[in-house]
Amino acid sequence: MTTRSSWTPSLVALDVDGTIVDPETQLLSDPVRRAVRRVASSGSYLVLATGRSMLGTLPVLDELGVTDGVALCSNGAVRVDVATREAVSVETFDPQPVHTRLSPLLPGSLFAAERIGVGSMVTAPFTPEELHGPQWHVGLAELLGHPVPRFIVNWANRDPAEVWGRLEGLELPGCTFTIDHYDPWVTVVPAGVSKAAALEKLRLELGVSPDGTFAAGDGDNDLQMLEWAHHSVAMGQAPATVRLTAAEVANPVTEDGLVPALERWFAPG
Repeated sequence: MTTRSSWTPSLVALDVDGTIVDPETQLLSDPVRRAVRRVASSGSYLVLATGRSMLGTLPVLDELGVTDGVALCSNGAVRVDVATREAVSVETFDPQPVHTRLSPLLPGSLFAAERIGVGSMVTAPFTPEELHGPQWHVGLAELLGHPVPRFIVNWANRDPAEVWGRLEGLELPGCTFTIDHYDPWVTVVPAGVSKAAALEKLRLELGVSPDGTFAAGDGDNDLQMLEWAHHSVAMGQAPATVRLTAAEVANPVTEDGLVPALERWFAPG
Protein backbone atom coordinates (compact mmCIF):
# COMPACT_ATOMS: atom_id res chain seq x y z
CA MET A 1 0.00 0.00 0.00
CA THR A 2 1.22 3.49 -0.85
CA THR A 3 2.39 5.47 2.17
CA ARG A 4 2.47 9.17 2.79
CA SER A 5 6.22 9.19 3.32
CA SER A 6 6.96 7.73 -0.10
CA TRP A 7 4.37 9.38 -2.32
CA THR A 8 1.92 12.28 -2.58
CA PRO A 9 -0.68 12.47 -5.37
CA SER A 10 -0.52 15.43 -7.73
CA LEU A 11 -3.99 14.87 -9.21
CA VAL A 12 -6.83 13.77 -6.91
CA ALA A 13 -10.04 12.64 -8.61
CA LEU A 14 -13.09 12.17 -6.39
CA ASP A 15 -16.51 10.77 -7.19
CA VAL A 16 -19.40 12.66 -5.57
CA ASP A 17 -22.39 10.47 -4.69
CA GLY A 18 -21.32 7.62 -2.44
CA THR A 19 -17.84 9.06 -1.95
CA ILE A 20 -18.21 12.70 -0.86
CA VAL A 21 -21.99 12.86 -0.47
CA ASP A 22 -24.15 10.27 1.30
CA PRO A 23 -26.67 9.15 -1.37
CA GLU A 24 -29.36 8.45 1.23
CA THR A 25 -29.27 11.83 3.00
CA GLN A 26 -27.71 13.91 0.19
CA LEU A 27 -25.51 15.45 2.89
CA LEU A 28 -21.82 16.28 2.89
CA SER A 29 -20.36 15.88 6.38
CA ASP A 30 -18.07 18.43 8.03
CA PRO A 31 -15.11 16.00 8.29
CA VAL A 32 -15.33 15.16 4.57
CA ARG A 33 -15.68 18.84 3.67
CA ARG A 34 -12.55 19.71 5.65
CA ALA A 35 -10.57 16.81 4.19
CA VAL A 36 -11.43 17.74 0.60
CA ARG A 37 -10.69 21.42 1.23
CA ARG A 38 -7.22 20.46 2.45
CA VAL A 39 -6.60 18.76 -0.87
CA ALA A 40 -7.83 21.84 -2.74
CA SER A 41 -5.46 24.11 -0.81
CA SER A 42 -2.47 21.78 -0.96
CA GLY A 43 -1.18 22.56 -4.44
CA SER A 44 -2.38 19.23 -5.85
CA TYR A 45 -5.04 19.30 -8.55
CA LEU A 46 -8.49 18.43 -7.18
CA VAL A 47 -11.06 17.18 -9.69
CA LEU A 48 -14.62 16.13 -8.98
CA ALA A 49 -15.42 13.36 -11.46
CA THR A 50 -19.10 12.56 -11.28
CA GLY A 51 -22.09 11.16 -13.07
CA ARG A 52 -24.02 14.25 -11.98
CA SER A 53 -24.94 16.96 -14.44
CA MET A 54 -23.23 20.34 -14.26
CA LEU A 55 -26.26 21.71 -12.38
CA GLY A 56 -25.93 18.95 -9.81
CA THR A 57 -22.18 19.42 -9.42
CA LEU A 58 -21.95 23.19 -8.93
CA PRO A 59 -23.68 23.18 -5.49
CA VAL A 60 -21.20 20.55 -4.26
CA LEU A 61 -18.28 22.66 -5.43
CA ASP A 62 -19.81 25.63 -3.63
CA GLU A 63 -20.25 23.65 -0.43
CA LEU A 64 -16.65 22.49 -0.63
CA GLY A 65 -15.44 26.02 -1.28
CA VAL A 66 -13.69 25.01 -4.51
CA THR A 67 -13.41 28.03 -6.81
CA ASP A 68 -10.99 27.04 -9.56
CA GLY A 69 -9.83 24.12 -11.67
CA VAL A 70 -12.18 21.87 -13.61
CA ALA A 71 -14.93 19.40 -12.81
CA LEU A 72 -15.81 16.41 -14.96
CA CYS A 73 -19.58 15.95 -15.08
CA SER A 74 -21.97 13.51 -16.77
CA ASN A 75 -19.41 10.69 -16.44
CA GLY A 76 -16.82 12.74 -18.32
CA ALA A 77 -19.00 13.99 -21.17
CA VAL A 78 -18.98 17.55 -19.84
CA ARG A 79 -15.95 19.46 -18.59
CA VAL A 80 -16.75 22.49 -16.47
CA ASP A 81 -14.49 25.45 -15.74
CA VAL A 82 -15.09 25.88 -12.02
CA ALA A 83 -14.09 29.56 -11.96
CA THR A 84 -16.45 30.63 -14.76
CA ARG A 85 -19.08 27.93 -14.08
CA GLU A 86 -19.26 27.22 -17.79
CA ALA A 87 -19.09 24.00 -19.79
CA VAL A 88 -15.90 24.25 -21.83
CA SER A 89 -15.96 20.82 -23.46
CA VAL A 90 -18.98 18.69 -24.35
CA GLU A 91 -19.36 15.34 -26.11
CA THR A 92 -22.78 14.24 -27.36
CA PHE A 93 -24.60 11.38 -29.08
CA ASP A 94 -27.95 10.64 -30.74
CA PRO A 95 -30.36 9.28 -28.11
CA GLN A 96 -32.92 7.91 -30.61
CA PRO A 97 -31.25 4.50 -31.25
CA VAL A 98 -30.58 4.15 -27.52
CA HIS A 99 -34.24 4.66 -26.67
CA THR A 100 -35.25 2.22 -29.39
CA ARG A 101 -32.96 -0.45 -27.92
CA LEU A 102 -33.66 0.10 -24.22
CA SER A 103 -37.38 0.81 -24.20
CA PRO A 104 -38.50 -2.81 -24.80
CA LEU A 105 -35.86 -4.19 -22.42
CA LEU A 106 -36.93 -1.91 -19.56
CA PRO A 107 -40.66 -1.37 -20.23
CA GLY A 108 -42.32 1.52 -18.47
CA SER A 109 -39.06 3.35 -17.82
CA LEU A 110 -38.77 7.09 -17.37
CA PHE A 111 -36.30 8.83 -19.69
CA ALA A 112 -34.38 12.06 -19.26
CA ALA A 113 -32.14 13.98 -21.65
CA GLU A 114 -29.72 16.53 -20.18
CA ARG A 115 -29.72 20.14 -21.29
CA ILE A 116 -26.37 21.44 -20.10
CA GLY A 117 -26.59 24.12 -17.46
CA VAL A 118 -30.36 24.39 -17.89
CA GLY A 119 -32.05 21.20 -16.68
CA SER A 120 -33.54 18.05 -18.20
CA MET A 121 -36.23 17.08 -20.66
CA VAL A 122 -38.21 14.13 -19.23
CA THR A 123 -40.92 11.73 -20.35
CA ALA A 124 -42.42 11.93 -16.86
CA PRO A 125 -41.40 13.85 -13.73
CA PHE A 126 -38.44 12.63 -11.69
CA THR A 127 -38.13 13.54 -8.01
CA PRO A 128 -35.96 16.62 -7.34
CA GLU A 129 -33.37 14.41 -5.63
CA GLU A 130 -33.02 12.28 -8.76
CA LEU A 131 -32.49 15.03 -11.32
CA HIS A 132 -30.93 18.34 -10.35
CA GLY A 133 -32.47 21.50 -11.72
CA PRO A 134 -35.63 22.24 -13.72
CA GLN A 135 -37.46 19.50 -15.61
CA TRP A 136 -39.55 19.85 -18.77
CA HIS A 137 -42.15 17.18 -19.50
CA VAL A 138 -41.97 16.71 -23.28
CA GLY A 139 -42.95 14.22 -25.93
CA LEU A 140 -40.55 11.61 -27.25
CA ALA A 141 -40.00 13.47 -30.51
CA GLU A 142 -38.64 16.48 -28.65
CA LEU A 143 -36.74 14.41 -26.09
CA LEU A 144 -34.96 12.39 -28.76
CA GLY A 145 -34.66 15.11 -31.38
CA HIS A 146 -31.25 16.52 -30.45
CA PRO A 147 -27.80 15.16 -29.53
CA VAL A 148 -27.24 14.95 -25.77
CA PRO A 149 -24.23 14.42 -23.48
CA ARG A 150 -26.14 12.20 -21.03
CA PHE A 151 -29.30 10.10 -21.29
CA ILE A 152 -30.92 8.67 -18.17
CA VAL A 153 -33.17 5.63 -17.97
CA ASN A 154 -35.00 5.09 -14.69
CA TRP A 155 -36.81 1.75 -14.40
CA ALA A 156 -38.81 3.11 -11.51
CA ASN A 157 -39.85 0.87 -8.61
CA ARG A 158 -37.53 -1.91 -9.71
CA ASP A 159 -34.42 -3.33 -8.11
CA PRO A 160 -31.02 -2.46 -9.62
CA ALA A 161 -30.31 -6.20 -9.91
CA GLU A 162 -33.22 -6.48 -12.35
CA VAL A 163 -31.61 -3.84 -14.55
CA TRP A 164 -28.31 -5.71 -14.49
CA GLY A 165 -30.12 -8.90 -15.48
CA ARG A 166 -31.88 -7.29 -18.44
CA LEU A 167 -28.84 -5.45 -19.80
CA GLU A 168 -26.02 -7.94 -19.19
CA GLY A 169 -23.85 -8.16 -22.30
CA LEU A 170 -25.81 -5.44 -24.10
CA GLU A 171 -24.06 -3.07 -26.51
CA LEU A 172 -25.59 0.23 -27.52
CA PRO A 173 -24.91 1.99 -30.86
CA GLY A 174 -22.40 4.81 -30.46
CA CYS A 175 -22.70 4.80 -26.68
CA THR A 176 -21.53 3.33 -23.43
CA PHE A 177 -23.60 2.88 -20.30
CA THR A 178 -23.26 2.27 -16.59
CA ILE A 179 -25.78 0.96 -14.07
CA ASP A 180 -26.31 2.41 -10.62
CA HIS A 181 -26.10 0.10 -7.60
CA TYR A 182 -28.36 2.25 -5.41
CA ASP A 183 -31.26 2.80 -7.84
CA PRO A 184 -32.58 1.14 -11.04
CA TRP A 185 -30.79 3.73 -13.19
CA VAL A 186 -28.90 3.50 -16.45
CA THR A 187 -26.66 6.40 -17.46
CA VAL A 188 -25.74 6.54 -21.15
CA VAL A 189 -22.93 8.69 -22.57
CA PRO A 190 -21.10 8.81 -25.92
CA ALA A 191 -18.88 5.89 -26.88
CA GLY A 192 -15.36 6.29 -25.55
CA VAL A 193 -16.48 8.70 -22.84
CA SER A 194 -15.77 7.86 -19.21
CA LYS A 195 -14.39 9.48 -16.12
CA ALA A 196 -11.09 7.74 -16.83
CA ALA A 197 -10.85 8.98 -20.42
CA ALA A 198 -11.61 12.55 -19.36
CA LEU A 199 -9.11 12.36 -16.51
CA GLU A 200 -6.38 11.01 -18.76
CA LYS A 201 -6.89 13.89 -21.18
CA LEU A 202 -6.71 16.33 -18.27
CA ARG A 203 -3.62 14.62 -16.82
CA LEU A 204 -1.76 15.09 -20.11
CA GLU A 205 -2.79 18.75 -20.32
CA LEU A 206 -1.61 19.39 -16.76
CA GLY A 207 1.65 17.53 -17.23
CA VAL A 208 1.02 15.21 -14.30
CA SER A 209 2.93 11.94 -14.28
CA PRO A 210 0.83 8.75 -14.52
CA ASP A 211 2.15 7.75 -11.12
CA GLY A 212 0.94 11.01 -9.59
CA THR A 213 -2.76 10.15 -9.78
CA PHE A 214 -5.26 9.20 -7.07
CA ALA A 215 -8.96 8.35 -7.37
CA ALA A 216 -11.78 7.37 -5.04
CA GLY A 217 -15.22 6.10 -5.96
CA ASP A 218 -17.93 3.56 -5.29
CA GLY A 219 -19.87 2.73 -8.46
CA ASP A 220 -19.91 0.97 -11.80
CA ASN A 221 -19.08 4.30 -13.44
CA ASP A 222 -15.91 4.50 -11.30
CA LEU A 223 -14.36 1.19 -12.34
CA GLN A 224 -12.24 2.56 -15.19
CA MET A 225 -11.24 5.58 -13.10
CA LEU A 226 -10.00 3.32 -10.32
CA GLU A 227 -8.04 1.26 -12.84
CA TRP A 228 -6.59 4.46 -14.32
CA ALA A 229 -5.31 5.89 -11.04
CA HIS A 230 -1.88 5.05 -9.67
CA HIS A 231 -3.52 4.66 -6.27
CA SER A 232 -7.24 3.97 -5.98
CA VAL A 233 -9.72 3.75 -3.13
CA ALA A 234 -13.13 2.08 -3.19
CA MET A 235 -15.68 3.07 -0.60
CA GLY A 236 -16.73 0.35 1.81
CA GLN A 237 -20.32 0.13 0.57
CA ALA A 238 -19.23 -0.34 -3.06
CA PRO A 239 -20.15 -3.55 -4.92
CA ALA A 240 -17.59 -6.34 -4.86
CA THR A 241 -16.46 -5.64 -8.43
CA VAL A 242 -15.53 -2.09 -7.46
CA ARG A 243 -13.84 -3.09 -4.20
CA LEU A 244 -11.78 -5.72 -6.00
CA THR A 245 -10.66 -3.19 -8.61
CA ALA A 246 -9.25 -0.67 -6.13
CA ALA A 247 -5.89 -0.75 -4.40
CA GLU A 248 -7.60 -0.32 -1.04
CA VAL A 249 -11.06 -0.24 0.47
CA ALA A 250 -12.09 2.57 2.81
CA ASN A 251 -14.92 2.60 5.31
CA PRO A 252 -18.39 3.39 3.87
CA VAL A 253 -19.45 6.93 3.03
CA THR A 254 -21.79 6.85 6.05
CA GLU A 255 -18.66 6.56 8.21
CA ASP A 256 -16.74 9.29 6.36
CA GLY A 257 -14.41 6.69 4.88
CA LEU A 258 -12.85 9.19 2.50
CA VAL A 259 -11.36 11.19 5.37
CA PRO A 260 -8.58 8.80 6.51
CA ALA A 261 -7.96 7.86 2.87
CA LEU A 262 -7.06 11.50 2.14
CA GLU A 263 -5.43 12.34 5.48
CA ARG A 264 -2.63 9.90 4.76
CA TRP A 265 -1.23 12.59 2.45
CA PHE A 266 -3.27 15.68 3.27
CA ALA A 267 -3.26 15.70 7.05
CA PRO A 268 -4.64 18.53 9.20
CA GLY A 269 -2.06 21.23 9.82
